[in-house]
Amino acid sequence: MEDLALYGVTGWPLGQSLSPLLHNTGFQALRLPAAYARWEVPPEKLPAFVESVRLLHIRGCSVTIPHKVALTPLLDAVSPLARQVGAVNTLYWQDDALCGHNTDVAGFLAPLAGLPLDRGDALLLGAGGAARAVAAGLTGLPQDKRPRRIYVATPSNRSHLPLAQTFGLTPLPWEERHSVPALLVVNTTPLGMCGKAGTATPYDFAQAPLPHCQQDDFFDGTAAQATPLAYDLVYNPLETRFLREARLAGRRGISGLEMFYGQGDAQFRLWTGRALPPQARQALDAALKVKEIPCV
Repeated sequence: MEDLALYGVTGWPLGQSLSPLLHNTGFQALRLPAAYARWEVPPEKLPAFVESVRLLHIRGCSVTIPHKVALTPLLDAVSPLARQVGAVNTLYWQDDALCGHNTDVAGFLAPLAGLPLDRGDALLLGAGGAARAVAAGLTGLPQDKRPRRIYVATPSNRSHLPLAQTFGLTPLPWEERHSVPALLVVNTTPLGMCGKAGTATPYDFAQAPLPHCQQDDFFDGTAAQATPLAYDLVYNPLETRFLREARLAGRRGISGLEMFYGQGDAQFRLWTGRALPPQARQALDAALKVKEIPCV
């Protein structure tokens, strides 16, 4: 019998992480001899945890707040993408080296694949770690696939400036965020999350103009693929106020569950060489008590 490969997720606190459900369902459906655990590790014990990963040869680990940045100097190697984002969300082994990678970028881009983002501008709300993954994803697209211009705004009118400089984004005063006719609006703030201003939203779609391409080449026979988009990285609740109001304004909404599943699928592929099976997504939907989750 093969030895059981051990994986897991670490953070502080972990709360109601859906990662164990996602990966354990994947292992079971594919009959892989593996298990995925939860490890709540306070910041001061992170170095000891990394040593435990080495000693026990834990095969892979998902990493969430507040460890994504602090892990970097404790590893043997960090991928160029993770270094660019400034955060590690995945541990894996390459030969005898314990390495760090960031799959949040792939997770963010997954539901946008094939969409004509180059027809308009993008507006990024927020400048935290998730926003860095979004910025790296959008600016890393081929020139003919990326948005024409990427704006970024934060309520402080200060915290987004380093992000804009690092990734070549256009900083925008918060009070002017509705003046941009963006094809893609992305919420990376916690506004709308259960337990964190759950009824709030960082954007009023009723005040926002339609994208420029809505008025010219938008309806050229591919309009179904080029609908204005609203992407909320929050996935609990599934339909936030941000997404609900975007839908009422005629936009197609993308839930944060798409990014969560996409980054988990990228981790699973890195660890096993296999994609997550359909049962993993079905388990997520059931856990959130959702009969049908619209996908872009």
